[in-house]
Order: sequence, then C-alpha cells, then structure tokens
Amino acid sequence: MSRPNGRLTGLIAALDTLDVARAAAWAQAVSPHCGMVKLGLEFFLANGRAGYAAVAAPEVFLDLKLHDIPNTVAGGVRAVLPLRPRFLTLHASGGAAMIAAAREAAETAGAARPLLLAVTVLTSLDAEALHATGVAGGPRQQVLRLARLALAAGADGLVCSPLEVAMLRDALGDGPVLVVPGIRPAGAAAGDQARTLTPREAAEAGADWLVVGRPITQSADPGAAAAAIAAEIAG
Repeated sequence: MSRPNGRLTGLIAALDTLDVARAAAWAQAVSPHCGMVKLGLEFFLANGRAGYAAVAAPEVFLDLKLHDIPNTVAGGVRAVLPLRPRFLTLHASGGAAMIAAAREAAETAGAARPLLLAVTVLTSLDAEALHATGVAGGPRQQVLRLARLALAAGADGLVCSPLEVAMLRDALGDGPVLVVPGIRPAGAAAGDQARTLTPREAAEAGADWLVVGRPITQSADPGAAAAAIAAEIAG
C-alpha cells in the first residue's frame, strides 16, 4: 500500500530453516510476491556463505543481530560485505560505539553497503520479560530510547514490533527505515510473538517492510500464502 508520504510497504519472507534446498524452494515460490527474503542466524550458522549463495535470492535481509564489542562487530560487518545483503541487523543495546563502528565498516563497501538495522526490543519480549532483565518502563519506552541512540550513532533504520511503529513514526518522522516482524495474518497463531498486528494494520501504522515467517513457510502453499499477505498489505 502507498502511505501518505508516498512510501510503499513491502513484504519480506523469513526463511527460517537449516535446509538449503528447502530455503531455495521457498525463495523461488515467494519471489513473485516478496521484495526480499530473510536469512537468519539459524540458517547462516548451519550453512555459511555457500548456503547463502545457494538460495540465489536477488535481495536478502541478513538477520544476524550482531552484538559484541565494537571491534568485533566491525569485523563481522566486513566479513559479510562480499555477500552484498540489502539489510544487516545489529542489536541497538550494544551501544553507540558499537553501532558507529559497524557503520564505519559498512561504508567501506561504498554504494553497495548494506543498510544497518538496529534491533530495539525483540518481539518475543513483553513488559514482564523486560522487567526481569532489569529494564523498567516497558517496551515502548525502551524501544524509543534505543531507537534514538541507534539512529544518532549511524543506523539506517530499526527493527521494531508492530505495536511501536506509529509511536516511532510520530517521534522520528519518515527518515528511518522501519522493518517489522511479529506480523500475523488474521486467524494465524501468534506462536512465540508477544506483540503482533495484522499485515494491514502494521502497514497503515507506517512500516516500510513486514517480515513474515511461519504463516508463509508452514503453509501448504508458501507462494499462495505470500500472495495473500501481499494482497492484504496492498488493500
């Protein structure tokens, strides 16, 4: 769908599997309906660069959620630059110095660099879970705090739950790329996601990209499932 600022909301299919052949088949099935596929930590640790290349998707969101000391994260960014992912994630909670080091490393790829997305609060965490880790104030306050830190340090955008999209747009404007997991079509099981919206709701709130995994990949027909979600986004 096209929002008032003219930006379109796209669909990313999360290919969460250890099996390269299955991931490649899913990528082929969903490609007519998705602007990108996501390969995450599970897949990359099992299959590395060779598996990444075998999926053969033109646009990849490499979701590694890097989080370490600045020098190590910078080295991790440099290590994946030859793969030319479109998006690469790191944890905003790693701090400003870590994010700045990642941005400096990414810049060595020039115009081909990936966009760096800072993960704010995982969509599996609710207020109670955050409190148990020592974070007071709940998810919304923590998301906004980490979002401002990450963007000031050089992140291009954010990964956030659907429930924080409208708040972030109000606070930060149209500049940051907002990539939103925790999307569940009407009637789909929430699984381990604690903070969810439907594709249409998240798009209307201002998300740039919606990440959908199990409702697509656990469907009997992943291509048809992706097509239905894309149609819901488009309205």
